[in-house]
Amino acid sequence: MAATALPISDRFLEILERLSEKSIEDYYNPYQRFAWPDALDEDRMWMSPDLLTVHGTPYYDELDEETLRRLSKWESINFYSLNVHGIRELLIEVVGRIHMPGFEVPSDFFHHFIGEENEHMWFFSEFCRRYGGKIYSSMTMGADSSWEPAVENFLVFARILFFEELVDHFNTRMAQDETLCDTIRQVNRIHHQDESRHIAFGRELVSLLFRRMREAVGPERLREVENYLKRYVVFSVNSLYNPHVYRDAGIADPLGLRGALLADERRREQERRAIRKPLAFFRKTGIFCDDTLPVL
Repeated sequence: MAATALPISDRFLEILERLSEKSIEDYYNPYQRFAWPDALDEDRMWMSPDLLTVHGTPYYDELDEETLRRLSKWESINFYSLNVHGIRELLIEVVGRIHMPGFEVPSDFFHHFIGEENEHMWFFSEFCRRYGGKIYSSMTMGADSSWEPAVENFLVFARILFFEELVDHFNTRMAQDETLCDTIRQVNRIHHQDESRHIAFGRELVSLLFRRMREAVGPERLREVENYLKRYVVFSVNSLYNPHVYRDAGIADPLGLRGALLADERRREQERRAIRKPLAFFRKTGIFCDDTLPVL
């Protein structure tokens, strides 16, 4: 797909070596690490309240405590379901590139990445099936057109990076939230531990891929890529608003609630907080000319 070598820097080589060593040092067996309880307490929140999709709107205050607790359970299951689907898609893409010409240098770290992400997919799916009895389905966002190889490779890893940074915002918050049960905190803490390495790697790789893409295509194509990636950002955030979650929480008009929340400008502050870091990175590297996002 792409034979052009990455513009490798000494910094990238040093980061790869350090992160690979850290992956080996921090390795754990997820099948032995977790002691899954038979059930989680239904009378406690399963997600930090400020991460719920109703937070910051009148609906948060209008819902009674029991409904909020049910909502936190199913929002939690939806979040881990999104992780399952997102990880599966990124694994497909990374496996397809692990020994592809042009990716020789990061291929060793790809092996660590693939192994860790496969284990993440397992423990997120285990959580969903044990405590929710299901994994919510998910939609994907296709490409606008047939991209050039340099563009396609950039977009693959830019999407992966954004997905990981969005997820890590939730992981970090819930790992530190002492009102949540130990199992939920542990799942989020362990995922954050691994994702911190993946994000560090992803930022360096995306920067290099952007440099290579910028040399391969013209300004018009770069604008198309920026517009596509911005739509992907909004698409990913919107996937948190799942009408099936609202239905399972016992809310009367789940589709109506989703529409109202997506239209409520008070939610934009919460969303921007969740994506602040990846947006700042995209601006700093020149991937985004500004932080304006479309309405889908």
